[in-house]
This record gives sequence, structure tokens and C-alpha cells, in this order.
Amino acid sequence: MKEIAPDAHAFHELGAAADRLLTALDGLTDADATAPSRLPGWSRRHVLSHLAAQAPALERLLTWARTGIETPQYASRAARDAEIEAGTRLSAEALVAWVRESAAHWQDAAESLPEKAWDATIRPFTGELCTPRRILVIRLRELVLHLVDLDLGHEIDAIPPDARDIVLDDVLGYYARADDVPAFVLHDADGAPLARFGHSGPLIRGTRAALLAWLSGRSDGAALAASGELPDLPPWI
Repeated sequence: MKEIAPDAHAFHELGAAADRLLTALDGLTDADATAPSRLPGWSRRHVLSHLAAQAPALERLLTWARTGIETPQYASRAARDAEIEAGTRLSAEALVAWVRESAAHWQDAAESLPEKAWDATIRPFTGELCTPRRILVIRLRELVLHLVDLDLGHEIDAIPPDARDIVLDDVLGYYARADDVPAFVLHDADGAPLARFGHSGPLIRGTRAALLAWLSGRSDGAALAASGELPDLPPWI
């Protein structure tokens, strides 16, 4: 599981990612918010509601780390889904305000977490045991990928390199642990090896942005070069 240190650089990347998202939302109308996102079955309202509600959910995990009292991210999947649906009934202005306020509150909570709490053991909704260092990766991943999903003109290749590489490493780590991953080898555009899954399969080469887009289900891989047919990947996240 990818984790990052809770240092000034990490907090800068998180704050910058939230700022890019909020800049993209400037002037969003109700009609804009109701339009489909790139995620099947979700409007932009769903994506924004998810991002806004996710921040306090992740804060609950920071509370767990700080106090030692088990504080689940969500009470249940049904509760999570209901909260997202409720948010979709807000106006675009109210949704954007919720995204802004929850992002700022989350950033403050993370930056003020006591040093010893960063090594505490917690369990996110996905079930793995980790430390809050993992939560920094999850929040960054959600901010940068869901900005693309909003379909407001931002693409994977616009993600700053440091943030992109953190998320790419996280996705590769997921596939390294997942079942039923087909065999293939990944190289970046310069030919540097990035990952190998299984003992054979095609060699797939591309920019880190193009690889992240394909691995995260945000592209069909047309921008990649492959020595054979691109494999069908199991669902990510």
C-alpha cells in the first residue's frame, strides 16, 4: 500500500490539488452540475457530493489515529451512498461551497495531527490496516482523478508530475495485490521498467500519464504502445 510522509511537500501537493479542483468549479451552474460526469451513472453532482463527503469521512480516520478510539470512515456502504445522493439535491453553489469548506477543514485536520498519531494503525473503508500516511495518498488520488472525471477540461496529463507519480505508484500497488490480474510488463516512455505482472504477456509502453489513465480506467489505452493486445484489467477500486 502506497504511503507518503506527512511533510511540507505532501501537504503542498494536497493543497494544490484542492485548489485546482476549486478553480475548475468557479462559475459552475446548476445545469453544469447536472450534466453527466465520466463515471458511469454519476452526474457531476454525484462526483462533487462524493468529494465533499469524503473529506470528513477521512477526518474520522484521523480522529481514530489521534484518540485511539475506533472511528470508522463510514457506518456502512448504504450510509455512504445515501450521503452522496443527498448531496446531489443541493444547488451547484451549495455543492461547491461544501467541497471548499470540507477540503479546507480536512487540510487543517491533517496538518495539525500530532506526530505520534501518524504511526497509529487504522482501517479505511476498503478494509486494509494502515497508518494515516496512507490517508494522504487516498485523498490526493481522489482529488486529482475526480477532477478528470468531472469532464471540465482537465485530463490525466495535466496532473503535476509529483502527484501523478504518487497516484500511479498507488494504482500499481493495487494491481500487485489484486487477484486475476493478467500477465503484462510496463515500461515508461523512456523504456524504464515500472512493473511486471505474471511471467509473460505483452510489453506495454507509454508516458506515465497515459499509463495511469489506462490503469485507472480513464482511457482505453489507445495512447500506449504494446507488443500484443492490451489485456482486460480487473476493476480498480
